[in-house]
Amino acid sequence: MSNLPELPRLLVADAVQAALKEDLGRAGDLTSDATIPADVPARAVIATRKPGVLAGLALAEAAFREIDPSVRFAASRRDGDRLERGDVVAEIEGPARAILAGERVALNFLCHLSGVATATREMVDKVAHTKARICDTRKTLPGLRAFEKYAVRCGGGANHRFGLDDAILIKDNHIAVAGGVAPAIEAARSYAGHLVKIEIEVDTLDQLREAMEARPDAVLLDNMTPDQLREAVGIIAGRAAAEASGNVTAATVAAIAEAGVDRISSGWITHSAPSLDLGLDIVVG
Repeated sequence: MSNLPELPRLLVADAVQAALKEDLGRAGDLTSDATIPADVPARAVIATRKPGVLAGLALAEAAFREIDPSVRFAASRRDGDRLERGDVVAEIEGPARAILAGERVALNFLCHLSGVATATREMVDKVAHTKARICDTRKTLPGLRAFEKYAVRCGGGANHRFGLDDAILIKDNHIAVAGGVAPAIEAARSYAGHLVKIEIEVDTLDQLREAMEARPDAVLLDNMTPDQLREAVGIIAGRAAAEASGNVTAATVAAIAEAGVDRISSGWITHSAPSLDLGLDIVVG
């Protein structure tokens, strides 16, 4: 997938180093050090055991090369590629100890991120006949947000906010403290710079009508039925971006998209997507 952003190398290095420190602890890989001489070379392949979408190759490669820069990591597929069961995604050659020490960290990143990409692609495919785009949320695992959002892109989805400093999203608790929908939007507009977008979350059509009078840039329609969403899209009438959220699953996403919304945000694709089963095997002979 050629339009994917490149993961920053420093971000990759920091995450991989932290994961390796956690796994290798104070004494390193006791099992490999005890059973394999330091000078024994090995060759291994990483292959998928289930169909899915690939994401996280840069992190997998870094897991081996952080341990030993002489390790050769040759990817045969690219992030964003669809995989069938048994597809080889990379071959690794180098010191056996280094390959085995980096195996779990490499696979943890690769399996998790490929799972996110696979879950995203499933939803993207289900709404392909509509104009709706699948987006992620801030419901990510601490420390992995940039990588999980990258995996969403690998699956054909789009990114919502990366953090609280990206844009203004006024939610129900903000509305409660600010004194209502209109006062919250007015306060946000007086505070924000001219390039900062303002989105507001509404739970009811009455709230939506009040919000539209204050002219937000986007409206998040929370936990509405497809019929309610269809009516909400009519009320918005193209004056703001219409985003649906809440109860978004692979089973419900098509009906939500068919209501005419512009975006559908799903926390499930990052916080609950099942890992894609990939494995590393030493090639003997």
